[in-house]
Amino acid sequence: MSKKLDALGLTEEDFLREYDISKFDQPSLTVDILLLTISENKVDNYRKLANKSLKVLLIKRKEHPFIGKWALPGGFVRMDESIEAAAYRELKEETNVNNAYLEQLHTYGDVDRDPRGRIISTSFMSLVNSNEIDLNPGTDAEEARWFEVEYDVYKKERLFNKIGFIDNEYIRLCLKNDAINLMTEIKASRVVSGKHVSYNHTIESKGDLSFDHALIIQNGISSLRNKLESSDIIFHMMPDLFTLTELQNSFEVILNKKLLKANFRRKISKMVSETSQFTSDAGHRPSKLYEFNPLWED
Repeated sequence: MSKKLDALGLTEEDFLREYDISKFDQPSLTVDILLLTISENKVDNYRKLANKSLKVLLIKRKEHPFIGKWALPGGFVRMDESIEAAAYRELKEETNVNNAYLEQLHTYGDVDRDPRGRIISTSFMSLVNSNEIDLNPGTDAEEARWFEVEYDVYKKERLFNKIGFIDNEYIRLCLKNDAINLMTEIKASRVVSGKHVSYNHTIESKGDLSFDHALIIQNGISSLRNKLESSDIIFHMMPDLFTLTELQNSFEVILNKKLLKANFRRKISKMVSETSQFTSDAGHRPSKLYEFNPLWED
């Protein structure tokens, strides 16, 4: 420790011995996990290729607050663990997945975001292959389900003022599972004042989603889209072996747009390696199987 003295003549050791941490309010800290996967929807005709969809894992809360409503899996950070360790623990408890891709997204600290008190949450995005999941709802969850994600920017506007302008995007987030349809709306604002640019996201309509989890889902999907075409992030959601058509369909599901086949295959050519194996699906011609090339950046 430092032997330098402060204005009161205390060394760092003396200062820490007398320091009273209770003189400051201590907010609680939680982690929330945005767990995303790509899964195939069942089709009636075996000759048709299965459609893919982007899905998010939600839990139905069985405790207050927001009892009976849906939320992202997560929990409180323990005093003896890091934020990352807490996120991995919660992920393991909910899905029984080890060593999954986990990326810190954002910290949410609005004063009134949690009715229980001053609780700050750090959100994480995890990407997994749907075949690796074994759902196991935690102690505060009644059930856990996958919800298909529909993400649509339905309105854009630019509002001018004396010092700049504001760009608003209105986003409709629809989460569907069987008879359950969760709808929420978010306004994403970009505020330009001279050289200063700031961003603000507000929930216009929460629906049956708990806390501010609609913002976490929207922010995570936006982040995933931005990284998709310049990184290998999508391969965390793919099986070990896949066809190029399956890979392209997965890109299209996340980006919510069609891609030109030739352009797509040229862009991802270094990211994949051809194998000697083929598909063996009944009713379909055999297709070449590929795998991720971890050396693609070299």
